[in-house]
Amino acid sequence: MNQPARTLVIACGAIAHELVAVIRQNRLSHIDVQCLPAEWHNTPQRIAPAVEQKIVDARKTHDHILVAYGDCGTGGLLDKVLDQQGIERLPGDHCYSFFAGKDVFDAMAEQELGTFYLTDYLVDNFKRLILDGLGITRYPELKDQYFAHYTRVVYLVQSDAAEQLARRRSAAEQAAASLGLPLQFHVTGLQPFEHSLRGIRIAAA
Repeated sequence: MNQPARTLVIACGAIAHELVAVIRQNRLSHIDVQCLPAEWHNTPQRIAPAVEQKIVDARKTHDHILVAYGDCGTGGLLDKVLDQQGIERLPGDHCYSFFAGKDVFDAMAEQELGTFYLTDYLVDNFKRLILDGLGITRYPELKDQYFAHYTRVVYLVQSDAAEQLARRRSAAEQAAASLGLPLQFHVTGLQPFEHSLRGIRIAAA
C-alpha cells in the first residue's frame, strides 16, 4: 500500500491548536505542522521572509507544502512570496474569516465595520498579545489611539467544551471591558475552519 506524500503546513501560531485538532480528527498522519509566532501579527513585516525561508527548508524534507495564513497585515508581500514559490495559502485576509466562514464573516464585517474580533487563542492570550504587545499596559493612553474607531467586540467561539467556554466567556468579557466596548458572541465551532483547510487540499492524501 502506497504511503501518502509527506505534507508540511506552515502556519500562524494563532491557529495552531485548531489546525492540529482538524488534522487529528481526520487522521491525517502524513501532515506535519510548523508554526511561526502568533505575536508577529504586531510586526507583520517579519511574516513573509520567515515563511519563505520555511518553504526553502521544507523542500528538502516534504513532498507538498501549504501555508495556513491569511494576508495577516503583510500588505500583499506574503502573496508575492507564495506566487514566486508556487505555494497555496488559506483564502482570506486573516484567521477570523477562516473561523467564521467567509460569507458569515463578510456579513458581520459589512454589518459593523468597526469590529474587533476575538478567537479562542486571542481570548487566552489577550493581555500578552494586545495589552502588553501593543504597549497599552505601559501606556494606557494608546488604547484610545488603537481602538478609537472600534464599536464592538465579537468573540468567534471555536471550542464547545463547557468548562473552557465558561472560562473564556469570562475572559472575553474582561477583554471587552478593558477596551470599553460591548461584547457579542458568535459560536463557529471548527467546521468553517475545516472547510477552509479542505479548500487548499489539506485533507488530500
